[in-house]
Order: sequence, then C-alpha cells, then structure tokens
Amino acid sequence: MRTAIVLFNLGGPDRPEAVEPFLRNLFSDPAILRVPGFLRSFLARTIARRRAPIARAVYDKLGGGSPLLPNTQAQARALEAALSDRGLDLGEVRCFVAMRYWNPFAEETVREVQRFAPDRIVMLPLYPQFSTTTTASSFDDWARAAAKAGLTVPMLTIRDYPTEPGFIAAVSRLTAERLPEARAAGSVKILFSAHGLPKKIVQAGDPYAEQVGSSVRAIAERLGLSLDDYEVCFQSRVGPLEWIGPYTDEEIVRAAEARQSILLVPVAFVSEHSETLVELDIEYRHLAEKHGAPGYVRVPTVGTAPEFIAGLADLVRRAIGTERPAVLPSR
Repeated sequence: MRTAIVLFNLGGPDRPEAVEPFLRNLFSDPAILRVPGFLRSFLARTIARRRAPIARAVYDKLGGGSPLLPNTQAQARALEAALSDRGLDLGEVRCFVAMRYWNPFAEETVREVQRFAPDRIVMLPLYPQFSTTTTASSFDDWARAAAKAGLTVPMLTIRDYPTEPGFIAAVSRLTAERLPEARAAGSVKILFSAHGLPKKIVQAGDPYAEQVGSSVRAIAERLGLSLDDYEVCFQSRVGPLEWIGPYTDEEIVRAAEARQSILLVPVAFVSEHSETLVELDIEYRHLAEKHGAPGYVRVPTVGTAPEFIAGLADLVRRAIGTERPAVLPSR
C-alpha cells in the first residue's frame, strides 16, 4: 500500500524576475479576481505589472525570493517522519508539495505523484481555515491537473482544521513563550492577525473569517485569556474594495497610542513568508514604534512545531480511516 500526501500552499516567487509572473498567476485566478474571464486576463497583466516593483522591494528584504517553498518542504519531511514514527500500517508514505501560483505547480506535482504510483492520495491544505480563495482554489487547480493527466487514484480530502488540537496547542505554546517578553514592556494587547478578504467574498458565504474566529477562541481558552486581552484582526488588504476588519495596522496604532505592549500572533499562516517576515516583522513593528508602543513582539508561525506536525499526522490518519473518496469543492 502506497499513500501520497499532497500539501497545498500558495507559493511565492523564488527570484526577482519571478515576481511579476507570480503576481500575474495570482490575479488570473477567478477565485481572487472575480470578474469575467476576458477582463480578468487584461487586469491580471496590468495589476501584476504595476505591483511588481513594490513586491520586488518586499522580496529584496528576503534575499530576492520567498522562503515559503523550503519551509513547506521541511513540513513535508517532518510529516513523513511523524507518520512513520506512529507505527501505523500505512505502507510507504510520501509527501508532495503543490503550490498554487508558483513552482511546483499542480501539474508538476501530479506527474511526481504518478511516478510514485500510490494507491491513495490524501489532499492536505496548509490553510487551517477554509476559504474559496485558498483551499477551494487549490483543490480546483489540482482537480484540473489530475484530470488532464488521467490520475484516477482515490483522493481523500482534508477540508479544514481551524480547531485541530495540535494546531491550537502549537500556536498556544508559541504565544505563551513570547508573552513574558511582551509583558516586560508593560500592559499587553494580544493581536491575532490573519490574512484579510474582501467583505463581499465573506458576505457570499465564505467561512474563512468565522473559522479564524474559531481558531482564536480555542487558543484564548487554552491560554486562559479574557476578551479584553486580545483582538482578532486582518492584514494585507489591497485595492479599493472594502475588506473584513478590524484591520491589523489600525489595531496596532490603537494599542500603541494606548501605550500597550503588542504581542502579534499570526493565526492563519503556518509558514514564514513575506507577510510575516516583512509585513509583520518590519512594517508593522515600525508602525508600532512610530505610535509609541512600549513593546512589540511577534510570535513565530507553527512551522514544524511538533504539536502541529502531530496534528497533521492525526488528520491524515483519520482521513485514511474513512477510506471514502471525498467530493472536491467547487465554486
């Protein structure tokens, strides 16, 4: 018995010249730019061209490219090790990585999976909270690539896991470890930050914001936090549309001007990348300091934290236990 586990993530440009085509792929996705196809193609090229210099400046701070792929590959190796250590009768297990907007694309990963010749495939998104813009988009992309390649192996789908115990335990531990440093500077406001979404997407039924709230409530309960101790907020908004709030940058200003020390916790990202290493660590830190925050501490993403990886292994085990091919979500 051979089991292929496919880890899904957004991907990121690996070199400066990849930034514009990465952005073009991003804005060409109908889950991201929800306009008619003929218009989307034109807008994707236009937006990518205009935003590329700004994005390149961001990636320059990271050495020219995103660390998301190597970080995801490390999670894949850790998950393989965790599954082999559990003594489960899974046969040979191998993890693969499929990125949505840059290499390795789903088509490439499908070919790798075919060469492995698995008896079953477990589809595991590295988005704990489900969204049509991330999870569903990645699954749809995989379904197209699999159909094109004639991949007919049974596929078991893990849809989401916003309150999975291992994930919650990892975020909670990492938060608790950084809390004394934040408290040393004064009264603390904990900001749980997640990537934002345009409000119209949430109003159309996307469960992402609700699931982010579920994650935060589970973490707060584990840490014994009161409602006054923390705020759920959303970062990385772009464009003219109204996005879900409250906005992370505005909450940082509010806490800083109240002379509160800020503990910033990424609650939807599970790997370090530009939005944690640049937006949170550099831009938002500067914003906090500019407005007088006595302290600013950022909690790392869960990465390969043992609790998180063990939680992913449990998700895989439960998915295999059902042995029922799941229906892929569609928009």
